[in-house]
Parts: sequence; structure tokens; C-alpha cells
Amino acid sequence: MTKLNLQEIIKATNADSNSAENIFFEGVTTDSRKITKGVLFVALKGEKFNGEDFAQDALNKGAAAVLVSKTAPNFDGVTLKVDDTLTAYQQIAKSWRERFQIPVVAITGSNGKTTTKDLTAAVLSSLGKVCKTSANFNNEIGVPMTLLEIDETHKAAVVEIGMRGLHQIETLAQYVKPNIGIVINVNETHIEILGSIENIARAKGELVQAIHGGTVILNADNFYTAEMKKFANPGTKILTYGIDNAADLTAENISVSGNSTLFDLRYNGEIFNFEIPIIGRHNVSNALAAIAAGLSVDLTIDEIKRGISSLVTTKMRLEVIRRNGLTLINDAYNASPASMQAAIQTVAEIYSNRKIAMLGDMLELGEISEKVHREVGAQLVENNFDTLITLGELGKFIAAGAKDAGLKNIFSFDTHEDAAKKILEVAKAGDVILFKASHGMHFEKIIELI
Repeated sequence: MTKLNLQEIIKATNADSNSAENIFFEGVTTDSRKITKGVLFVALKGEKFNGEDFAQDALNKGAAAVLVSKTAPNFDGVTLKVDDTLTAYQQIAKSWRERFQIPVVAITGSNGKTTTKDLTAAVLSSLGKVCKTSANFNNEIGVPMTLLEIDETHKAAVVEIGMRGLHQIETLAQYVKPNIGIVINVNETHIEILGSIENIARAKGELVQAIHGGTVILNADNFYTAEMKKFANPGTKILTYGIDNAADLTAENISVSGNSTLFDLRYNGEIFNFEIPIIGRHNVSNALAAIAAGLSVDLTIDEIKRGISSLVTTKMRLEVIRRNGLTLINDAYNASPASMQAAIQTVAEIYSNRKIAMLGDMLELGEISEKVHREVGAQLVENNFDTLITLGELGKFIAAGAKDAGLKNIFSFDTHEDAAKKILEVAKAGDVILFKASHGMHFEKIIELI
């Protein structure tokens, strides 16, 4: 197995080193709790932590070297010093990624990134082993972590890229060097940070600009992503997908059967029957993006079908849990106005049973927060939900919107324990309960309690 050596690290980061030994590293880690013999420990700094406090301990545990800032003290062991350890970590990841001539897919969007990542990795598994982002490790630390997990056994990589400001995707894409880029959608998520949906679109569009000569895959059903064609570089191929609008790949005759969704793919004038092992119309859209990625690396339709059938999804994404006669739909991995609406509509389309919504705050929505939470409440009435239980301060606006729209059974709480207690009081065998909120609301605690 190819390994990074000390001289490569020094070259990539312009580090000062107290050693000129010919050291080869078994891996790179930023977590002092995961030190194994022969690794390089990169001491990152944050508002509430300083990895340099654990550098000597890392060396004592068997790390081959530590990488710290130039202001750090001297340590008893091989030490590399740089101006900024996070930048150095990213530079190391970039150097490592450049070794591999494999398809690398980068995915961004306001919501649906993780499911699309899982679908795309499943499709590309027909090529062989695929490296993909774990959980939602899609930021300035998580992206290089994913790149450093690529090895000679991988035939493709799928990297999820998040965004919390302008130029972040642009910067991360320099390390990822994707040859395929997927932009799923643009909606109000992060509007508190970027101020307008136009700024969000500008930030997401940085991925399109980062593709040179490869393929850009865009959602034709979202106005802002459809407009990103104009950002594409000369020589870059563009593939579009959609359900409602004309596109290179379209889906029709969508239906749900058990825990799967069926649809017909129309591509190049032909129709192909597809089945994906997850539910929801919005997941058909995500699947179209993944199928487009497969086509862009010359997989056949049969190979794509075989790959997608092996899908392993990230938990808490429309995850169906059957417990004590109840059907729990755990979609509490994260939430935005668009994904909240999609979850409500999906549950309403699939289940005729009595439906209960356990909903909570959608975060980072700024000035539009009250308005969109109230709209979610109204959507519950439109989709024939019987009962609403909310958690959190913003959840109370969902309750207010539902009450204004005519829903009678509404309960609001401030603790997970009280919410879980109320569910157990009102739920009856056969009921379907939807759990949805931003990840920071930790709805998994409620599910554990019931």
C-alpha cells in the first residue's frame, strides 16, 4: 500500500521539521483518541480545543510525528511546524488525492446531499469499491478526511461538500479536484448566513466553476440550479435531470411499493424501468442525479440498476422503524423548508393510516424563520395529518400555523422527555409517526425514549 512520507508532507505544507528521517506514515488523523502506531497526528485548533495539548501524548502512543503550529512548544519526537494546521491538513489531503486517477464526484445542494451521495456511491459500485463521505462530514475538516481515506482499492470516490459561505466550495473543490459535479438544488437553507437565495445559488455554483473538462449534473426542476449552465467552463459536459421539467434524464410513472419507489427513466429517447430501495418522489430526483453520474462514467443501464439495488443509506433519512404496532418514519437527520415539505408529502402519499407529526426547529433560516415554520404547520393540514407534536421555540410556530389552518390536536413541548411521553399517550396501533427537525434538535433521543 502506498504511503505518504515525511518529505512529501514537508513539500505539500512547507513545514519546518526537526527530522530528515525517511519516515513513511501509516495514516493521518486529527483525533488524538484514534492514535495508532505510525500515524501522523495533525493538531487542529478550534474555539474550545487545541490539538497541540495532546501532541506529546500522541507521540507517546506511537504517532510517527505530529504537525503543529509554529507557535507551539517543542515536543519529544518528530515534529512538523506550519503557519496553520488546518490549511496544512487540507494540503496533505490534496497531495494524496492527486495520486489517484479515478472518477471523483463532488455533490452539493441545499438539501438531499447525503442521500444523493449514498445513491451515487451505490451506482458507481458497479465499477468496484467506492470511497464516500461518512455521515455528513462535508466541511473543511470532513472533506480532507474523506480524501485521505482513498486508497488503491478504490475505483471511484463520492465527496459531499457543504457550504457556510461564499468561496468555501471553491476552496474545498481545489483539494477534491472533482471530474464530476452534482448540484441538487438551491433553497432557503443557510439564508441566515448568506442573506439571500441568490447568494446561496452563487455559492453552490462554485462547484460548477470548479469542473474543467468533466461533467456537471444539474437539477432542471430547480430554477437556480438550472441557471448554473452559464457557469460551466468550455469543454465541460452538462447533463440535466428532472421530474417536472424537460431534461436529459426524466422520471415518470412514479409509485411506491413497500419500502421501494418505482419509476420509468426516460433517457436518449428510450424508457427504462427502475426501482430504488427508498421511498419518496424527492428521492427519485436524487436517484436521477446518481444515474446521470453513472452514465457519465460509461456504465450501462443494467450496471446502474445493479449498483443502485445495493444502496446502503445513511440512517435517519426516511428510515422506517416498526415498533409496538407503530410505524415510525425517522427523517430527522436534518431539515429545511423544502425537505420538511417533501417528508410530509411523502408520508401522506404512502400511508392512509392516521398520521402524527413530531416536528421541531429548522435552524439557520434568519428572517424568514417564523414564516416558513408556520407554512409547515399549514402543510400538515393539507396532507391530512391528525396530530402535531412540536419541540423547541421555532416548533411553536409550526403549531401556530397548524392551528390557523384548522388542526385540532396540537401539543408543544420544551423537552425530549415530555414530547416522548405525549407520543406514548396519543399513539395507537396502526399509527404512522413522522419525526423531522434539524439535526441539532437531536430527535433520535425521542425515538429512543419511545
